[in-house]
Amino acid sequence: MELEFLYLDDDLVVINKPSGLLVHRSEIDRHETRFALQLVRNQLGRRVYPVHRLDKPTSGVLAFARSPEIASLVADQWRERDVEKHYLAITRGYMPEFIHLDYAMAPPVDKYAKHERVRPEQEAITDFRCLATVEIPVEIDKYPQSRYSLVDCQPHTGRKHQLRRHLKHLAHPIIGDARYGKGRHSRYFRDQLNAPRLLLHAWQLNMVHPTSGEELVFTAPLDGIWRQLCERFNWLDALPESLQSTLDIPPHPSLDQFLLHSEEDENS
Repeated sequence: MELEFLYLDDDLVVINKPSGLLVHRSEIDRHETRFALQLVRNQLGRRVYPVHRLDKPTSGVLAFARSPEIASLVADQWRERDVEKHYLAITRGYMPEFIHLDYAMAPPVDKYAKHERVRPEQEAITDFRCLATVEIPVEIDKYPQSRYSLVDCQPHTGRKHQLRRHLKHLAHPIIGDARYGKGRHSRYFRDQLNAPRLLLHAWQLNMVHPTSGEELVFTAPLDGIWRQLCERFNWLDALPESLQSTLDIPPHPSLDQFLLHSEEDENS
């Protein structure tokens, strides 16, 4: 299975990572045999080097360097916060129009670590913009209707599970999040709306090319699940313009090849 390449030159390769695909080998999913790192390497016929990560159930823009030297240069941009990242999420409830959240978090506990120690809290900052809302006449929790929001999330720091934990803290968890979300709503989306995935998509990455200095903007098209939900909820016109411009092209075949058929591992 070939992945969707968004960009390729002598220094970088950028893909649209499908939901359900690990970036690289992990103790959490020892049974997994397919990884984005390996698939990109096989597709190119040479090694590549990760410069950042996405959780297994998160889809979207994922960049690799084509040499250790370039990987170091790009990693410096992440450390210096010189990159701009945007994610789309579908959350429970009506989100306010804008939230700037500065809420420090300790790293999640790794239950696979033999001697896990409590680590101090780290700065974690995210901007949230509500793009659209919907109310459906279905009783899932304790109300006769259920409400959801389409949210653009811009993290300014890169803590593990930052967006998922921040949205849980705000009482607007992401649909499909087995660890931090609301199971009833996630099951409704999975069973009734054909959406068996975490509804978090890294739709845009802005960065500087590590050798040319050119400003680069990468946009990852939505998969079929995201498209049908946005159409069902009349959200297509609320999507960012650069995403709307990709809707005329069918989703890449790889985007539905790694979907989890049961609830994702809570540590992913």
